[in-house]
Amino acid sequence: MYTESQYKRYTVTTALPYANGPVHIGHLAGVYVPADIYVRYLRAMGQEVIFIGGSDEHGVPITIKARKEGCTPQDIVDRYHSIIKESFAELGISFDIYSRTSCKEHHETAAAYFKKLYEAGKFIEKTSLQYYDEEAHQFLADRYITGTCPHCGNENAYGDQCEACGTSLNPTDLINPKSALSGSQPVMRETKHWFLPLDKDEPWLRQWILEGHKDWKTNVYGQCKSWIDAGLQPRAVTRDLDWGVKVPVEGADGKVLYVWFDAPIGYISFTRQLKGDDWEKWWKDQETKLVHFIGKDNIVFHCIIFPSMLHADGSYILPANVPANEFLNLEGDKISTSRNWAVWLHEYLKDFPGKQDVLRYVLCSNAPETKDNDFTWKDFQLKNNSELVAIFGNFVHRTLVLTHKYNGGKVPAAGTAGELELQLVKEMESFPERIGRAIETYHFRDALAEMMNLARLGNKYLTETEPWKRIKENPDEAMTALHYSLQICANLAILCRPFLPFTADKLSRMLHLEAADWQAAGSARLLPEGGLLETPELLFEKVEDTAIDAQMQRLADTKLANEQQAWKPEPYKEKVSFEDFQKVDIRVGTVLEYTKVPKADKLLQFLIDDGDKRRTIVSGIAQSYPEPEKLVGLQVCFIANFEPRKLKGVVSEGMLLSAADKDGRLVLLTTQSPVTAGVSVG
Repeated sequence: MYTESQYKRYTVTTALPYANGPVHIGHLAGVYVPADIYVRYLRAMGQEVIFIGGSDEHGVPITIKARKEGCTPQDIVDRYHSIIKESFAELGISFDIYSRTSCKEHHETAAAYFKKLYEAGKFIEKTSLQYYDEEAHQFLADRYITGTCPHCGNENAYGDQCEACGTSLNPTDLINPKSALSGSQPVMRETKHWFLPLDKDEPWLRQWILEGHKDWKTNVYGQCKSWIDAGLQPRAVTRDLDWGVKVPVEGADGKVLYVWFDAPIGYISFTRQLKGDDWEKWWKDQETKLVHFIGKDNIVFHCIIFPSMLHADGSYILPANVPANEFLNLEGDKISTSRNWAVWLHEYLKDFPGKQDVLRYVLCSNAPETKDNDFTWKDFQLKNNSELVAIFGNFVHRTLVLTHKYNGGKVPAAGTAGELELQLVKEMESFPERIGRAIETYHFRDALAEMMNLARLGNKYLTETEPWKRIKENPDEAMTALHYSLQICANLAILCRPFLPFTADKLSRMLHLEAADWQAAGSARLLPEGGLLETPELLFEKVEDTAIDAQMQRLADTKLANEQQAWKPEPYKEKVSFEDFQKVDIRVGTVLEYTKVPKADKLLQFLIDDGDKRRTIVSGIAQSYPEPEKLVGLQVCFIANFEPRKLKGVVSEGMLLSAADKDGRLVLLTTQSPVTAGVSVG
């Protein structure tokens, strides 16, 4: 290893993809491609390593999808686990095991883990009131409760979030809550759950992360610091649901382990599946390095919560690093599975057969390592045509074609090395360490760029030596040039393997290069003089405009379908009498001033002249009005006889009336021409 290491072996895990849909490029760029590069490099270095992956198959979204499709949760996870596993294998993600959390071994391991902590008194027990559906005879998860958002009036808000205004909610915040299962109004009932007391772990977590892991990526360290500084709270490890790992204690009927608790235990259960009785050294030996590859939405779980679970047991090692990436967007828009705005891996593999390495290359070269990045199909085409084809592939193909043409397809003798060759060899020797050091420190884009710099070096050398011209004037010099060009090709075959494994296989076969580890790279003697080469084949092919146009058309069709599906006039409400309507007091008021509500990005506080006095109204329109100062002086319609309601600590004395456009943008209802403040509407 190029950096000092006290470790004898490596346990490398990847976030478990949720088995309610296929894998997309955001998952790949954020987690799986960098993890595979890291593991392939460790193997090439001769390190002992296991690469653990699997599908996360529990939780409410699975049950919701099953209910919508009229099938069982097991049907859903069986379908998507198969798609995900096969797609990963075809892309060359080289897991040692890819398992699933619905398997028997995982249920046994997760239940035993919970029971050990339970019996050791590591949990606290709390009884709370939660919504219960008396018709469906079950407690309701937040997503199974709908109602009116208290912030914007959206009547289809969920118990955890209003998707119209984006406000995070608790089920008890909803006005007129209803069960999504039966449509009935739920009632509050007591339920008992167990909690992990993260507040008690705060002192050692602060020391372990903020003092002991300043080497972590800034985005990871920063998010951890933010959570810890805000104060950690106990977190429920069980929930009322019938799909998941059953809670293995008395009095826990109808309860399962919370998916955030059982999923990371999957890393342990999958290791037990893989290694049998030898599993413990991969999780309990201090000479084992544990590395989690995840996306930024999983940082808190893998840096704070899972380490707290491991620490509570006391016999496990803690993660040495959690190199989380940011998010990858698609054509300037956030990837969304619900809107089908994604490039799905299984579809890519079908549309671009044999181009697994192209996708791996593009995603690594554009990886969101420090900030969100954007994938575009034009960039995909450019990187393939201008880099893989024009630089890497062109150099290799020219070298092999010239060798077949001028030396019968055999590796020429080295001849006498001149100053150019001596400098070439010196620089070539540095590439394994440069690439390796970047990989070891999780700078995969830099590592890939260095690998391509070796291909650029080869192109430059071949262009400068011009063996196709020298072959007549000085055949020995021409053969020397081809010899060293072939040695660069052999080095590329080794050094590109973590990034481009299919290309490495193809190139190694053409060169008749025996399997070589990383330490062999950097040498100008990888291919023996007189060694026979295979007939040259193109490593990469151009991606034509027609292929890109087809992908862009697919996205355009998706966007159009989303727009058509997203907006439908809301169903008309039940008829009311004129007398009932008259009870609603709608008035016109003049906006006098505004204030941004602290710690609430979507809320604005307005001072309204209602003709009689000045009143405060809080409204969730901030994202629709990024320049709220322009609202001052505007006359707006508001409901004047709502009971005052406290929002984020501010008492609101009414509700501004607004219309939600089909894109979710809120538009205030105003008067066409000035009227006296306080006049009635209706």
